[in-house]
Amino acid sequence: MLAVGDTIPDVGLWTMTADGPKAVTSHEALGTGTVVLFGVPGAFTPTCSDYHLPSFVVRAEDLRAKGVDRIACIAVNDAFVMGAWAQAEHADDLVMLADGNGEFARAAGLEMDGSGFGLGQRIRRFAAVLEDGVVRHVAVESGPGLEVSSADAVLAVL
Repeated sequence: MLAVGDTIPDVGLWTMTADGPKAVTSHEALGTGTVVLFGVPGAFTPTCSDYHLPSFVVRAEDLRAKGVDRIACIAVNDAFVMGAWAQAEHADDLVMLADGNGEFARAAGLEMDGSGFGLGQRIRRFAAVLEDGVVRHVAVESGPGLEVSSADAVLAVL
């Protein structure tokens, strides 16, 4: 599992642009500067849409005031879904990363089996602080709540 001192895995991801889906690598998207990366099991799911993503939208300026250059959300969804979710949640200032095949989730050891409730293989709910692609802080939720991965929790460790 992703740990402090690890370099983030370099895998292919997708992001939505005005011109459509764009392929990026995780190193391109996350490998420079101070980045807060948080993972959610699924776009448009209740906890993710009602609390997790909105916490980062609301606290984006506070995070930037603490030196964060970029805030990124990753989920095992496609770029079209991540783009639509960003629009619905007014997350225009966040980088929305689609890990459609779960490659980042597996490479980071953060995969979650949601097949028992119809989600298939997903990424666990987590938050990390990266410095030039190296993990400086990582917190993975042990249950369904937002004890360690909300924007407030990240602000507390910055």
